[in-house]
Amino acid sequence: MKEISRRGFAGSLLAGAVGAALDTSSLRTAVKTESVTAGRAAISARWQPHLPGIWKAQIGVPEQSTPVSLRAIGPSQDKLASMHSVSAPPLMDVEGCSTTRGVEIMLPLAAGELVYGFGLQMYSVMHRGSKKTLRVNADPKGDSGDAHAPVPFYVTTHGYGVLIDTARYASFSCGSTRLHKNHRAQDEPAAYTEAPPLAQFDEAATMRVEIPNAKGVDIYLFAGPTMREAVERYNLFSGGGVNPPEWGLGFWYRCYLNSNTEQLLALAREFRDRKIPCDVLGLEPGWQTHAYACSFLWDPKKFSNPPAMVSSLKQMDYQLNLWEHAYTHATAPNYHALEPYSGDYEVFGGLVPDFNIPQARRIFGDHQSSAFLDLGISGFKLDECDNSDYTGGWAFPEFSRFPSGLDGEQMHSVFGLRYQDVILEAFNRANRPTYGLVRSSGALAAPYPFVLYSDLYDHRVFIRAVINSGFTGLLFCPEVRDAESVEDLIRRMQSVVFSPLAMVNGWYVQNPPWKQVHASWETFHEREQNPGNFDEGWEKVEAQCREVLGWRMQLVPYLRASFAKYASHGTPPFRALIMDWPNDPNLALVEDEYLVGDRMLVAPVFAKQTSREVVLPRGAWCDYWTGEAVEGGRKFKVQTPLDRIPVYVKSGSVFAVAEPGASARSPESRRLTVRVYGDGSIPFVIREQGKTAMEISWNNQTGKGSFSPGKPSGAPYTIVDWKKMGS
Repeated sequence: MKEISRRGFAGSLLAGAVGAALDTSSLRTAVKTESVTAGRAAISARWQPHLPGIWKAQIGVPEQSTPVSLRAIGPSQDKLASMHSVSAPPLMDVEGCSTTRGVEIMLPLAAGELVYGFGLQMYSVMHRGSKKTLRVNADPKGDSGDAHAPVPFYVTTHGYGVLIDTARYASFSCGSTRLHKNHRAQDEPAAYTEAPPLAQFDEAATMRVEIPNAKGVDIYLFAGPTMREAVERYNLFSGGGVNPPEWGLGFWYRCYLNSNTEQLLALAREFRDRKIPCDVLGLEPGWQTHAYACSFLWDPKKFSNPPAMVSSLKQMDYQLNLWEHAYTHATAPNYHALEPYSGDYEVFGGLVPDFNIPQARRIFGDHQSSAFLDLGISGFKLDECDNSDYTGGWAFPEFSRFPSGLDGEQMHSVFGLRYQDVILEAFNRANRPTYGLVRSSGALAAPYPFVLYSDLYDHRVFIRAVINSGFTGLLFCPEVRDAESVEDLIRRMQSVVFSPLAMVNGWYVQNPPWKQVHASWETFHEREQNPGNFDEGWEKVEAQCREVLGWRMQLVPYLRASFAKYASHGTPPFRALIMDWPNDPNLALVEDEYLVGDRMLVAPVFAKQTSREVVLPRGAWCDYWTGEAVEGGRKFKVQTPLDRIPVYVKSGSVFAVAEPGASARSPESRRLTVRVYGDGSIPFVIREQGKTAMEISWNNQTGKGSFSPGKPSGAPYTIVDWKKMGS
């Protein structure tokens, strides 16, 4: 982690010092943006009240198709109204200009003000001083802005957020541009000297946004007064955070590409017999008669009786998730009905449905319902809905045209979300919850029960994605899909259990990775031909993985509480440290630690690390595993044995952990041990439908568990033990 100059961070201290009762009119940024230069038609706009704590400004004439105009889920207006009242916008009025390229917007950045957000960025967390072009791309190779889920929303350490409502590939110069001025030789330093980290941000600058092919745009401003409150307000504007079904928070396993009924059921029985906890099994492309494009038909040679298979899985308390993508093959039952509502270019030889049209959503969704939801399928993995024009060449081109009037550029920006709409509508009609996977998303995604994933493989990149997702209403799964060694496998497993969706993706190995840990791309075909060639000592590795998966099952009650707060308050359940402590200079560049819920901090460990540096925010903390008190507000080095990773909880936390069971809904999983860290002054609460369903508190060495006025969904919890940690 890089050290940050306190002088360079001084401008952001103001945001952290603001109390909850302070009106953000005192935070109005009085920084001049770059002036409009010759050859550009100057445009200015004032912020107009839109919703509580949210303002809107318009530059020029906005396009008709934008993230806000196309949204299927509206704002949570009652929840926004319950937030801290803010009477004035925290930024000056907006300046912009029209050019032959499109439209430009200029917004101020104060000295020391740092910038975060822009969606699922995988190569950096703090963006001040950089340029990001937000383009949908399945294989981002560098820190350019390309992402599976780029979002034109950013938030700063001064406690406000900005959404640029466009489906275009907008470019954000985050204080990285300077207008030309005449220099005198004596103004230049005598010699180059390297400045302290972030010292270049000691001066005011401009966030300059360029939107190509547009004549105007709407801009939304979200007040804090704190950084986290600005993000919460954005999430509530999106419709509030998702609250997954309990089974979605257990462990997931995706099976070998060409699995059949017998192999799937054998794996399901093996997990139960060997006490490997698992809630969801997933089938990859081989379940269909044709997968690229999709037929959405079961392959009868592999799956002769899907209803009986699904019934057998249900009896063992498994959910089944199916891989698919939207590109529709000519053999699909709904192909001809979809033809009038599809784009003019194919992908993988299949139709690209225009899900912005109700008829297309209904035709596609009706088949999903009758063929899969009625069968008992719990959800889907929505693949290939991003873009691979540079790195694979399989996507529809930007010059595509769609019946709704969108071109290919706009469609790429919204395709993942509209695909999610189709699936979510189908489950809503069936009055059933779902939790699934998707490879592309975008602005206003917080209410959607889908978790992003990536075909990249780097462990550090995945952790950075978990951290960044929290700034813009996204969730990311750092799935285990490769491992170079036993150590690498264990470290990846440890990270994934502290994530929104805990999953091993075994799509290219016929057996679980603890049996074939050295299987990789290079040895795939060899292992495919000899699937019984297990690694020596695999049972020991299996035992290590079983223990780590037990951590996940213990965490399910806590994760339920964290997601309930996401739904009710918009608080990201997984988020960067800087979001809660924006005035702490030690946290601004942290890319390998994150918060889970309201009281837990996780510091993942990567292969070949025998120790790592940890930075803790100010305050009193406790070691999650031992209860040992740890002083915050500092950096320190810890040893990292293979059986643990550094995890800390706020001192005073009451923390309920479940007994690991076969699934998140098994009888064992209803039995709670309550851990008390420090004085136990922070109770543990789960809320459902906005009401308290479970509250556990500790006072004067006495614990109390209350399950009224309601009970958590499913069987009620039972407290079987209290444990005072660290004593």
